[in-house]
Amino acid sequence: QVRLVESGGGSVQAGASLRLSCAVSGFPASSYCMAWFRQRPGKEREGVAGIDVEGSTTYADSVKGRFTVSRDNAKDILNLEMGSVNAEDTAMYYCAASWERLCPPLSLTAGFGFWGQGTQVTVAS
Repeated sequence: QVRLVESGGGSVQAGASLRLSCAVSGFPASSYCMAWFRQRPGKEREGVAGIDVEGSTTYADSVKGRFTVSRDNAKDILNLEMGSVNAEDTAMYYCAASWERLCPPLSLTAGFGFWGQGTQVTVAS
């Protein structure tokens, strides 16, 4: 059974840093693109950051320079370091796995076949 379990969400003040993690089981995560998505209140789900099997990363323009995605292939864990957060970062954050080694465009949620349940991040301004 494939499971993606996010952790690390919470309530923080604007300007703070936060680290999200996603533990993967039942799926060879190290062989596929992994990504973070988020869904802000009243908005559609959007791609935040992705990392492929070669370690190449891609980011949404809104988080470039502030967020860093990384993966620990030995432990099948995906991380998202969030820095200088602001109120616009308030969202439910989801971990997702693709069937591709290289990441599909983050705008295509259909390119990701496995999803976690999400972890809430709330930023107080």
